[in-house]
Amino acid sequence: MMYRKQRNYGCRIHDRYEWDGMRVVIMENEKVRVGILPDKGAEIFEFLYKPMDLDVMWLSPNGVQNPHRYPGAYANPSTNFVDYYTGGWQEVFPNGGPPSRMKGAYFGQHGEVSQAPWDYAILCDEPERIEVAFTVHTRKYPFRLRKVLRLNKNSGKLFIREEAENLSQAELPAMWGHHIVFGPPFLEPDCIIRLPGQPVIIPHDEPTSRTGRRVGGTAVSHWPYADGPNHEKIDFSRIPPPGTKSEMLYIGNLQEGAYTLTNPRIGAQVTVTWDHKTFPYLWYWQEYGDNMDYPWYGRTYNIGLEPFSSMPTNGLQTAADRGTTLLFRAQETKRFELTFEVGESKE
Repeated sequence: MMYRKQRNYGCRIHDRYEWDGMRVVIMENEKVRVGILPDKGAEIFEFLYKPMDLDVMWLSPNGVQNPHRYPGAYANPSTNFVDYYTGGWQEVFPNGGPPSRMKGAYFGQHGEVSQAPWDYAILCDEPERIEVAFTVHTRKYPFRLRKVLRLNKNSGKLFIREEAENLSQAELPAMWGHHIVFGPPFLEPDCIIRLPGQPVIIPHDEPTSRTGRRVGGTAVSHWPYADGPNHEKIDFSRIPPPGTKSEMLYIGNLQEGAYTLTNPRIGAQVTVTWDHKTFPYLWYWQEYGDNMDYPWYGRTYNIGLEPFSSMPTNGLQTAADRGTTLLFRAQETKRFELTFEVGESKE
């Protein structure tokens, strides 16, 4: 790739840069710029909509960090993910949530691949279309993950197609998800979440903050409303003001894998679609600055709208106990597709 021709028009790829000692792959066209860190889980740390100079991804207060620059004494399977958490968008596999054991393996928070280095290869580099493949082999679980990211000319839509392959002779359960998190300046009060069909809200079993939670219990309700602590109706499709209590919900009974998140004040919108037969849940994580404990300390205003194969976010063993894991037969490959589009809303 040393002699690959570079250009600054149409679709293009820049991969000769580093950020804090990590390789960076930039995929961009006339509408968007997508920043990817192959050395840190192939995470997407930037999704900039150029016509509005608007990055829709949340950037955590600690920013982009290289986990390999930290002393080994900081390593902790319970906090590794958030210790080095950028915000943005990570792949989660094969464990979702806190550390968990399965088949004799002990997984840290959010699994193996979100901080592992991935290989990458440029598949297509033309002004009309670019494609980059990212690949990782897990160590504790015998899997290979491969995903191909594609941008077309003059489009704000990123296409992702991927596969997870069980390389063993054992039947293995797994949790698989996309940890997509939005924040300012795109996210602000009165942003609107829209879901098709008649999904339901499934509250997490317990609060995620010592200050309490937005819902009054764990009863399942019809989107977008759930009962609050005083039996008041809370509309979870509307983003509340800073200082609102934290919450963790799961959206189930999806007739389609799709949502839109709209900021009507600035006229910007994100649309995400995915294969809901493989990922039948949408995790809805909410931090609005009320949580004063580690690691947020009241500094955050963000939500995660995360397509997932499984629930709850209590680790792989709990998901297996509840019968929500993906089950990979020996040598089986499962495939998945997702699109992420940024543009201007018509509101």
